[in-house]
Amino acid sequence: MQGREDKFHYCHQCHQNHNRVISCQKCERKHYCATCIQRWYPTMSEEAIAKSCPFCCRNCNCKACLHNSEIVKTVENTGHFKYLLRLLYPFLRKFHHDQVKEKKIEAKIKGLELSEIEVPQVVLRSNERLFCNNCKTSIVDYYRSCPRCSYDLCLTCCREIRDGCLQGGVNMYTSHFDRGKAYLHGGESLPLPSGKKSGIRFSSKKRMRKISQWKARENGDIPCPVNKLGGCGHEYLELKCIFANGWLSELKVKAKKLVKVHNLVDRPHHSGQSCSCFKLNGQIDPCSKSLRKAASREGVSDNYLYCPSATDVQHESLEHFKSHWIKGEPLIITNVLDYSSGLSWEPMVMSRAVRDTSYSKGSQKLVVKTVDCLDLCEVKINTYQFFKGYMEGRTHSNSWPVILKLKDWPPSSLFEERLPRHGAEFMNILPYKDYTHPYSGILNIATKLPPDFLKPDLGPKAYIAYGVAEELGRGDSVTKLHCDMSDAVNVLMHTAKVDYSSKQVAEIEKLKRKHAIQDRREFFNPLYARDETFDMNHSKSEEKLRPISSMQSNTLSLNGKDGGALWDIFRREDVPKLGEYLRNHHKEFRHVYCSPVEQVVHPIHDQTFYLNMYHKKKLKEEFGVEPWSFVQQLGEAVLIPAGCPHQVRNLMSCTKIALDFVSPENINECIRLTDEFRTLPRNHRAKKDKLQVHYFISFEHSMLIFVFVIADDRNFYQM
Repeated sequence: MQGREDKFHYCHQCHQNHNRVISCQKCERKHYCATCIQRWYPTMSEEAIAKSCPFCCRNCNCKACLHNSEIVKTVENTGHFKYLLRLLYPFLRKFHHDQVKEKKIEAKIKGLELSEIEVPQVVLRSNERLFCNNCKTSIVDYYRSCPRCSYDLCLTCCREIRDGCLQGGVNMYTSHFDRGKAYLHGGESLPLPSGKKSGIRFSSKKRMRKISQWKARENGDIPCPVNKLGGCGHEYLELKCIFANGWLSELKVKAKKLVKVHNLVDRPHHSGQSCSCFKLNGQIDPCSKSLRKAASREGVSDNYLYCPSATDVQHESLEHFKSHWIKGEPLIITNVLDYSSGLSWEPMVMSRAVRDTSYSKGSQKLVVKTVDCLDLCEVKINTYQFFKGYMEGRTHSNSWPVILKLKDWPPSSLFEERLPRHGAEFMNILPYKDYTHPYSGILNIATKLPPDFLKPDLGPKAYIAYGVAEELGRGDSVTKLHCDMSDAVNVLMHTAKVDYSSKQVAEIEKLKRKHAIQDRREFFNPLYARDETFDMNHSKSEEKLRPISSMQSNTLSLNGKDGGALWDIFRREDVPKLGEYLRNHHKEFRHVYCSPVEQVVHPIHDQTFYLNMYHKKKLKEEFGVEPWSFVQQLGEAVLIPAGCPHQVRNLMSCTKIALDFVSPENINECIRLTDEFRTLPRNHRAKKDKLQVHYFISFEHSMLIFVFVIADDRNFYQM
């Protein structure tokens, strides 16, 4: 290992100049002479110090560092600040551009010069937020409002009205028909009530016509919509702002100066060198212990997922993580429970911690709301009985497993208040805390919101559900295909295996056969409606009629381990083909009351599909699309990037704790998904419970504030 010899350098340890020092490639500021390395850091090689010096490793023992515990954190944070600014500055420019454009339109409407326009500032109460009355999206700063009825309209809706393509104002109405208990297991459906329809209906033609008639004038002025659309029909909407005039322009000037001073580019710069997951020839190293094969796609290098241990995460730099994360790849971190105190995550223990000892016998607070995975209906059950079934199993009268799912528990947005010890334990085991920690994560954009700002509920939350290893075909313990608007970390904290008797297994197989015949009758060919002797496992002539309910044994091979949950995560670039496949085959899936899916609003955001082994195979055959598939073991954390559709099936009873965060690398996906969600019908289920979509654009606001804080820090100019 050679140090720099072109000129004298100052050794950080001994404070002397030397013609040969080892320079740190990480901070590019600190140098250590060979004598000090040998004397004070005998366990560190020169190569290791060149990669990350003692100062960066937080174990520098020079006099100055021994007396200043904050110095390492300060320099490290400075690097993070530069990284954040480099990633967020393009969004700041776009945000400023959109506001200037709207201000120019306002000047045209009023016949004034741009410099003469003063946008009125509204005064909001603490924790108060404004929402667009049309698309229900959170308003960040500029918006238009009716002076008579206070109808508010976001800038995106304003632009769409002027372009004649307004979206997001349609209502949808969903109704599901209970076909009876017999239908759930292959029997005939009850007749549909006269005059009722099952499926999805949209706004009346009259409302649609009113939306299409809402036009802007030639000068760009927009009237308040008519009463049928929630307005009063007033002749104009005023331009207003939430923050002081000129604050964004001032912020842009400061941020631009910082970008220039530190030579920051719009997009993150990556070293041309491959990460350690690759060999010198650029090929993936399948022998690497930190890689897990999750797909078999041809001609690509992303079939393996980065899978470090919790110990590896503690000792390596964030650069390796970033090299995978910025490409939209999920990560699996193993053995995170090694850093726990041993606190029990058994659901019964957690239930005791939550339960108020003053509850009276039979109190409604001892009853929890669950979802029966067979018909997707809500089931109220005694807390003790639910958790007993988690450990021992429950069955219907026909021997079919009862699969219940308890979501977002305990029933409070503040997990840490109801379960303080478990909350603290979870925070302690979080991997990559600079990204994932909800309070101190310096690279978590969600932490940058002001104290009085109304924050979305990002968790942590518990997801507790029963599960079985074999794919049942219907009623499986699944989280259906969906796409989160933020990044997420999901940790498997506890599992319980439920065994079934050979007699019950035989009864389950009989019911699965009835399901398969019903599938053929409804999805493929009515000719086989009564052919109960048809053997789908052996008929070659009717291979194309193989059922969607998987009759064949398909218990996943777990390499000798008891697996917890099977994950399927799709790449962002595969979303268009995935959506096309689901639209083509939507009637081959079942949803509420086990009814076939009749209509699709959005193939992913509807959350009505789970692709079993049959459909995953069919998807690859027709479109060449294959997800990353892997089994999450006990004590493993899965990091899912925003914008990656995913689904999960529990192979055992599982307790998972999940937390959402917003990384700077995926801000573009967050904003893209915000725009995508606002075009959904106003009362679409995804707008109600998908990470509080109304608030999500507030992250765009938070990054602006954060850039402002950095830009206003004079010390940052000198670093």
